[in-house]
Amino acid sequence: MLWRVLLFWTDQSQRVRQSKFLDGRSKIDSVIILTLFVMLVISAIGVVWVKHLFAAAMFSGIFSFLSALLFVMLDAVDVAFTEAAVGAGVSTVLVLGTIVLTKRREQERKVKENLRPLILVVITGIILIYGSLDLPEFGSSNAPAQNHVGLTYLESTPEQIGIPNVVTAVLASYRGFDTLGEVAVVFTAGVGVLVLLGGFMSTRRRKDQGQP
Repeated sequence: MLWRVLLFWTDQSQRVRQSKFLDGRSKIDSVIILTLFVMLVISAIGVVWVKHLFAAAMFSGIFSFLSALLFVMLDAVDVAFTEAAVGAGVSTVLVLGTIVLTKRREQERKVKENLRPLILVVITGIILIYGSLDLPEFGSSNAPAQNHVGLTYLESTPEQIGIPNVVTAVLASYRGFDTLGEVAVVFTAGVGVLVLLGGFMSTRRRKDQGQP
């Protein structure tokens, strides 16, 4: 996600520099997007770096919240709302609930050095990068998605749906059943996690009281 955001910001910056008129709003937006991106990188490093699980959970919630703000700056309000609700809200609460049932600090353990996972990750990354070389440039107006599917949505949405935001129209109408399925999956996963946490908490409570 960070890489795609950086590509988008770079592409937008190039377009702004190439345009003949540059207003103050574009400059402010570019500065805000760059600042949010830097804060995203810092919070991501914090999640991996800290050993205190509570701090890691907080960094994860901050990362999701900053992602939501970044999506707002990129005019993707629907995605920002979902990221704020699920990533910064529900996920953080579930992680904190799990931490209550475990230790707050990660146990240090000796790990044998094994280069095979690293080699596998490097090879996979090289393959993915090589496979993406033939893809159109990020945000390019000449991409097939912009000339066929995207253009159809942009032209037909105001008349067929009557919603000014194309993303909202796609999620709520054109892909309404997909969105309903995704909501059902997220709800089921949340209920399952709450049931597991409730079982663990009741078991721990019985152990504290000396009951079998």
